[in-house]
Amino acid sequence: MATTNLTFDTFEQAVSGEGIVLVDFWAAWCGPCRAFAPVFEAASEQHPDIVFAKVDTEAEQQLAAGFRITSIPTLMVFRDGIIVFSQPGALAAPQLERVIEGVRALDMDEVRRQIAEQSGQTEEERQAAELKRQQEQDGAVV
Repeated sequence: MATTNLTFDTFEQAVSGEGIVLVDFWAAWCGPCRAFAPVFEAASEQHPDIVFAKVDTEAEQQLAAGFRITSIPTLMVFRDGIIVFSQPGALAAPQLERVIEGVRALDMDEVRRQIAEQSGQTEEERQAAELKRQQEQDGAVV
């Protein structure tokens, strides 16, 4: 699967759904970005069930600023609409594979519980929010 270019207008929809989305924040003038590009592209071919997306930080400065991208390349990984990994620097293929394996192995119920805990939500509030999220994704109106 080839990579997808994301813009300010398409970003939210791309990362907010179910599944895994890897986002490479890059720029054409960036040497490490150009070195990471073939690694990212090869991984997209090896993992067709994952969305591999790119954000050109020069063209999408507002988006890059919104995520406080100060160093490129930066790899950001979303799973089920939640940022689960963010790190600047070009990764070698084995490192990227370890990130993907780690993200696949995450217990997302535990991740949501930890986020709720940090935000001060009670378990009942977390469960209600999760039910609402599932209903919205299933197309039900809550």
